[in-house]
Order: sequence, then C-alpha cells, then structure tokens
Amino acid sequence: MPSNTNTANKNNVKEFQYDGPSKSQLKRDSHHLIDVGEDILKLSPEDMRSLHLPDELSDAIATALKIKSRSGLKRQRLYIGKLLRSIDSDDIESQLRKIQHRHDTNTAHFKRLEKWRDSLIDENKTTLNEVISRYPEVDRQHLNQLIRAAQLEKQHNKAPAASRKLFKYLRELEDGKAVNS
Repeated sequence: MPSNTNTANKNNVKEFQYDGPSKSQLKRDSHHLIDVGEDILKLSPEDMRSLHLPDELSDAIATALKIKSRSGLKRQRLYIGKLLRSIDSDDIESQLRKIQHRHDTNTAHFKRLEKWRDSLIDENKTTLNEVISRYPEVDRQHLNQLIRAAQLEKQHNKAPAASRKLFKYLRELEDGKAVNS
C-alpha cells in the first residue's frame, strides 16, 4: 500500500508545478523597483516633472521628499516601489536612464573643461593648441589675456576670479559649438 501512496503523491506534485517567476526573482524585481524609486527621489523637480508620472506616484514622491524620519522614509520608499510594480514602469525607467545619461555627459564635459583650464593656467601649449584647433572661432587674444590674468592670480595667491572667467569662456565656446553643430 505505501507504494501506491507514493506514486499518487508524485502524480499530484507534477500537476501542481508552477511555471511563473520564482519567489527570489519576484523579490529581485521588487528591490529593483525600490531602487528606481530612490533614483527618482534624487532627481531635481524639473527632471521629475519630465517623467510624467501618474498622480498617485507623484503624490507619494512629494510625500517622501517631505519626510525627515528615517523609518518613515523607508516605508515611503517601499510604498513607491509597490506603486511602480502596479504600473508599467519600463517607460519611466527608460526616461530615468536618459536623464541620468544626460547628467553624466554634462559632468564629463565639465571635468574636461576644468582640466583644460588648469592645464592652460600651468602654461601647457599643447592644450592651448588643442583648444584652438577644436574651436577655430576662438578669440585668441582674449583667451591669452584670461590665461595671463589667471596665472598672475595663482602666483600672487589671490582669489581665482580670472580662473573662473577662463572656465566660463571655455564653457561658452563649448556651448557655441554645441549650438552650431
């Protein structure tokens, strides 16, 4: 008799197998959406508006930004993750990635301009030639005046006003090239 019971149990097990995602996969997906919600909370208000979030999710995010309590904020982040699970979050994630990529690109341009400025102040002629070749419309006389003023400031340990002007001029050149391209 015991052998008949075992075969009956094996048949029942095969009938009740579940083909959906595992519990672990569901948890990974849930944690991913909580992370997406945290990324949304880090955005500026303008970037948040550009995501075109549903009203309920926007309200939950606005509430989370007001919460100061650590445990309360954790509960609110979990709630935002729950709301993201209930909607199609793929569009929101793709828009979020575009915004993050734009910020990363801006940071890379900013760092490159800072590096150029510092190199120009340190009298690196290669960098000067690189700037002139990249921006043929550059006012060379004005650029050289800004470099000399920044070098004098550095020698006399003064506030870096001319250095800021040089950076601003390089940024204007970069923005002008982006507009003309």
